[in-house]
Amino acid sequence: MRMLINVPETVVTDALRGLAVAHPELTVDVENRVIVRRDAPVAGKVALVSGGGSGHEPLHGGFVGPGMLSAACPGEVFTSPVPDQMVRAAAAVDSGAGVLFIVKNYTGDVLNFDMAAELAEDEGIQVARVLVDDDVAVTDSLYTAGRRGTGATL
Repeated sequence: MRMLINVPETVVTDALRGLAVAHPELTVDVENRVIVRRDAPVAGKVALVSGGGSGHEPLHGGFVGPGMLSAACPGEVFTSPVPDQMVRAAAAVDSGAGVLFIVKNYTGDVLNFDMAAELAEDEGIQVARVLVDDDVAVTDSLYTAGRRGTGATL
Protein backbone atom coordinates (compact mmCIF):
# COMPACT_ATOMS: atom_id res chain seq x y z
CA MET A 1 0.00 0.00 0.00
CA ARG A 2 1.40 3.40 -1.00
CA MET A 3 -1.15 5.78 0.54
CA LEU A 4 -4.52 6.11 2.24
CA ILE A 5 -5.87 8.50 -0.40
CA ASN A 6 -8.27 7.16 -3.00
CA VAL A 7 -8.10 10.09 -5.43
CA PRO A 8 -5.83 13.07 -4.65
CA GLU A 9 -8.21 15.53 -6.35
CA THR A 10 -11.09 14.60 -4.01
CA VAL A 11 -9.22 13.96 -0.75
CA VAL A 12 -10.76 16.93 1.11
CA THR A 13 -14.27 16.16 -0.13
CA ASP A 14 -13.84 12.50 0.79
CA ALA A 15 -12.58 13.43 4.27
CA LEU A 16 -15.52 15.79 4.82
CA ARG A 17 -18.02 13.12 3.77
CA GLY A 18 -16.38 10.69 6.18
CA LEU A 19 -16.45 13.26 8.97
CA ALA A 20 -20.17 13.83 8.38
CA VAL A 21 -20.93 10.11 8.65
CA ALA A 22 -18.73 9.59 11.71
CA HIS A 23 -19.92 12.69 13.59
CA PRO A 24 -23.67 13.33 13.39
CA GLU A 25 -23.26 16.01 16.08
CA LEU A 26 -21.71 18.21 13.38
CA THR A 27 -23.23 19.91 10.38
CA VAL A 28 -20.82 19.33 7.52
CA ASP A 29 -21.42 21.39 4.40
CA VAL A 30 -19.28 19.42 1.96
CA GLU A 31 -19.96 21.70 -1.01
CA ASN A 32 -19.05 24.94 0.78
CA ARG A 33 -16.48 23.30 3.06
CA VAL A 34 -17.76 24.52 6.39
CA ILE A 35 -18.03 22.38 9.54
CA VAL A 36 -20.34 23.67 12.29
CA ARG A 37 -21.54 22.44 15.67
CA ARG A 38 -25.08 21.19 15.16
CA ASP A 39 -26.27 23.21 18.16
CA ALA A 40 -24.91 26.48 16.77
CA PRO A 41 -25.41 29.30 17.33
CA VAL A 42 -25.18 29.01 21.12
CA ALA A 43 -27.00 31.92 22.77
CA GLY A 44 -24.73 34.41 24.52
CA LYS A 45 -21.56 32.62 23.44
CA VAL A 46 -18.74 34.20 21.46
CA ALA A 47 -18.24 31.79 18.58
CA LEU A 48 -14.77 30.46 17.77
CA VAL A 49 -13.87 29.88 14.11
CA SER A 50 -10.61 28.61 12.68
CA GLY A 51 -9.43 26.85 9.58
CA GLY A 52 -6.55 26.27 7.29
CA GLY A 53 -5.14 23.99 4.67
CA SER A 54 -6.08 20.34 4.91
CA GLY A 55 -2.50 19.07 4.86
CA HIS A 56 -2.64 18.65 8.62
CA GLU A 57 -4.98 15.92 9.81
CA PRO A 58 -7.62 15.63 11.21
CA LEU A 59 -8.59 18.69 9.24
CA HIS A 60 -9.67 21.54 11.47
CA GLY A 61 -13.09 19.96 11.80
CA GLY A 62 -11.68 17.53 14.32
CA PHE A 63 -11.63 20.40 16.79
CA VAL A 64 -15.27 21.48 16.38
CA GLY A 65 -17.41 20.75 19.42
CA PRO A 66 -18.33 21.76 22.95
CA GLY A 67 -15.53 23.68 24.66
CA MET A 68 -13.64 23.97 21.40
CA LEU A 69 -14.33 25.50 17.99
CA SER A 70 -17.82 26.51 16.92
CA ALA A 71 -16.91 26.09 13.26
CA ALA A 72 -14.00 25.25 11.00
CA CYS A 73 -13.15 26.00 7.39
CA PRO A 74 -10.93 23.40 5.73
CA GLY A 75 -9.04 24.58 2.67
CA GLU A 76 -7.50 22.42 0.01
CA VAL A 77 -4.36 20.48 0.92
CA PHE A 78 -1.75 23.06 1.99
CA THR A 79 -4.01 25.92 0.85
CA SER A 80 -5.87 28.44 2.96
CA PRO A 81 -9.65 28.39 2.99
CA VAL A 82 -11.26 31.23 1.07
CA PRO A 83 -12.97 34.22 2.71
CA ASP A 84 -16.44 33.10 1.58
CA GLN A 85 -16.06 29.92 3.67
CA MET A 86 -15.12 31.93 6.73
CA VAL A 87 -18.03 34.33 6.30
CA ARG A 88 -20.45 31.38 5.95
CA ALA A 89 -19.00 29.84 9.10
CA ALA A 90 -19.23 33.12 11.02
CA ALA A 91 -22.85 33.63 9.95
CA ALA A 92 -23.76 30.07 10.95
CA VAL A 93 -22.38 30.36 14.49
CA ASP A 94 -22.92 34.03 15.39
CA SER A 95 -25.39 34.35 18.27
CA GLY A 96 -25.03 38.12 18.42
CA ALA A 97 -22.17 37.92 20.93
CA GLY A 98 -19.55 38.08 18.18
CA VAL A 99 -17.11 35.74 16.48
CA LEU A 100 -13.42 35.23 17.21
CA PHE A 101 -11.30 34.13 14.26
CA ILE A 102 -8.32 32.06 15.43
CA VAL A 103 -5.71 32.52 12.70
CA LYS A 104 -2.43 30.69 12.27
CA ASN A 105 0.55 32.61 10.88
CA TYR A 106 0.43 31.32 7.31
CA THR A 107 0.36 34.11 4.74
CA GLY A 108 -2.79 32.85 3.00
CA ASP A 109 -4.63 32.32 6.30
CA VAL A 110 -3.73 35.80 7.54
CA LEU A 111 -4.82 37.52 4.33
CA ASN A 112 -8.01 35.50 3.86
CA PHE A 113 -9.17 35.71 7.48
CA ASP A 114 -8.56 39.49 7.45
CA MET A 115 -10.64 39.82 4.29
CA ALA A 116 -13.34 37.55 5.74
CA ALA A 117 -13.50 39.66 8.91
CA GLU A 118 -14.14 42.77 6.84
CA LEU A 119 -16.83 41.01 4.80
CA ALA A 120 -18.50 39.58 7.92
CA GLU A 121 -18.51 43.00 9.58
CA ASP A 122 -20.17 44.39 6.44
CA GLU A 123 -22.93 41.83 7.11
CA GLY A 124 -23.31 43.02 10.71
CA ILE A 125 -21.30 40.27 12.38
CA GLN A 126 -18.91 41.56 15.04
CA VAL A 127 -15.52 39.88 14.48
CA ALA A 128 -12.24 39.92 16.37
CA ARG A 129 -9.06 38.13 15.30
CA VAL A 130 -6.20 36.54 17.18
CA LEU A 131 -3.01 35.60 15.34
CA VAL A 132 -1.22 32.57 16.73
CA ASP A 133 2.45 32.81 15.78
CA ASP A 134 4.21 31.07 18.65
CA ASP A 135 5.42 27.64 17.66
CA VAL A 136 8.40 25.36 17.31
CA ALA A 137 9.14 26.54 13.76
CA VAL A 138 12.25 28.57 13.13
CA THR A 139 11.93 32.32 13.48
CA ASP A 140 14.25 33.54 10.73
CA SER A 141 13.74 31.07 7.90
CA LEU A 142 14.10 32.05 4.27
CA TYR A 143 11.32 29.60 3.41
CA THR A 144 8.48 30.48 5.82
CA ALA A 145 6.69 33.48 7.26
CA GLY A 146 8.26 32.61 10.61
CA ARG A 147 6.54 30.88 13.48
CA ARG A 148 3.29 29.56 12.09
CA GLY A 149 1.29 28.72 15.20
CA THR A 150 0.23 25.21 14.24
CA GLY A 151 1.20 23.58 17.53
CA ALA A 152 0.44 26.54 19.78
CA THR A 153 -3.09 26.83 18.38
CA LEU A 154 -3.99 23.56 20.09
